[in-house]
Amino acid sequence: MSFAVIHTRARVGIEAPAVTVETHLSGGLPSLSIVGMPETAVKESKDRVRSALINAGFDFPARRITINLAPADLPKEGSRFDLAIALGILAASGQVEAGSVQGLEFLGELALDGRLRPLQGILPAVLAARRAGRTIMVPEDNRNEAALAVRDDVFAVDHLLRVCAHLQGEKRLAPIAPETPSLEPSDQGPDLRDVQGQHVPKRALEIAAAGSHNLLFHGPPGTGKSMLATRLPGLLPALSDEAALEVASVHSVAGQCPDPASWRRPPYRSPHHTASAVALVGGGSSPRPGEISLAHRGVLFLDELPEFDRRVLEVLREPMESGEISISRAANQVTYPARFQVVGAMNPCPCGYQGHPSIPCECSPQQIVRYRSRLSGPLLDRFDMHVAVPVQDGSRLLRPQAGELDSATVRERVQVCRERQASRGCLNAELSGRDLHRACSLDDAAEQILEQAMARLGLSARALHRILRVGRTIADLGGDERVAREHLVEALGYRSLERRERQSA
Repeated sequence: MSFAVIHTRARVGIEAPAVTVETHLSGGLPSLSIVGMPETAVKESKDRVRSALINAGFDFPARRITINLAPADLPKEGSRFDLAIALGILAASGQVEAGSVQGLEFLGELALDGRLRPLQGILPAVLAARRAGRTIMVPEDNRNEAALAVRDDVFAVDHLLRVCAHLQGEKRLAPIAPETPSLEPSDQGPDLRDVQGQHVPKRALEIAAAGSHNLLFHGPPGTGKSMLATRLPGLLPALSDEAALEVASVHSVAGQCPDPASWRRPPYRSPHHTASAVALVGGGSSPRPGEISLAHRGVLFLDELPEFDRRVLEVLREPMESGEISISRAANQVTYPARFQVVGAMNPCPCGYQGHPSIPCECSPQQIVRYRSRLSGPLLDRFDMHVAVPVQDGSRLLRPQAGELDSATVRERVQVCRERQASRGCLNAELSGRDLHRACSLDDAAEQILEQAMARLGLSARALHRILRVGRTIADLGGDERVAREHLVEALGYRSLERRERQSA
């Protein structure tokens, strides 16, 4: 037989579209051509495959070899097709039984001696092969990553000869044993108990964790803004199987193999304020996920928020609302998930000491205005809560008090609150339109307090909706069915920057 078909997978974002490798051997001068929109690394595979076959002891056909990667209109990138191309040549030349590859898919880069090298983006391919009802073979070095999603339908191999021995029935491979990660992450990270005092910011942190609300801390240097933010991931419940696999797929595409011991932990990303827009949202000639996608289902902490370039911060506005980011290039468009929770931290002024009880501020009013104007109104609107972190008294820091809340206790309350939200179909931060009005039906007293707040603070419609969502979360934490006046009063208390701007105006 001079024709063979092998199944494999390409990589587009976190998707793994099917690719069929069609191999045809015909008469003519010996040659090997690859068609089907291959980029440079794919074109170079013919040299890797030739050497791998010869060094593994196989005959390389001295015929005209044509390899078609279908569908032809899908760009093919990387070295992931090497193994499938090699097996296509072996099957078409009769060195491997063509029927033995039925129901199988193959991924792997070949070394010149026939060994298989690891790839990025294995996890999406494993999940896609399962949906297609096929078993997949992956490199041995990708075993741990593939084990997160296997159900006795994945083989890990280290050499081309092992693959062929399995196909010919000489030495059958055992499928990868499914990984059984713990339901809870092994390490929950820093504990909330380490933060002394700061009861209002701690309460705001619990509300933010319960409803997945965006939170902005502001206050003088050294008051604990960053310390509070790093405790937020420890307050979040473990990810579900579906969410954990989605997060792991993004990290797999980015070349960051998830750790089975902590793969259920919500991700936490903290890019430096010198990060570019591409680093934050993703991009490049071959689009890769950025920090907001790596923080999917977790926390994105932006410390020293006004120090970020304003144009960089503005690119966050759309994904903060939509929960995804689309990166367009001339050849293709890639969409990555980006449903992240933003926690920001900033000083009140350039020197940082405005409002400090003992250190005078040295900034002029014009400097303060310029500093705060680095955050646009629309971006500030997208933070559900603005919370001041005041300077603590020295006696509280030197003599810690007993009874400080720990992360485990708060996490249990957050879990109960999220279960109430699950009955409505989504977290409170994602409520919109009719669902928001249905979940936040107000009585006359509650409506009156909101109307007064809008008139006095000049709140936008977006800010009003975010106050309603925070009020709904506060009610859920208290076990209340309706959003009452006291819930909205507390929610309004977490818009301190708008109150300050209104008072200064």
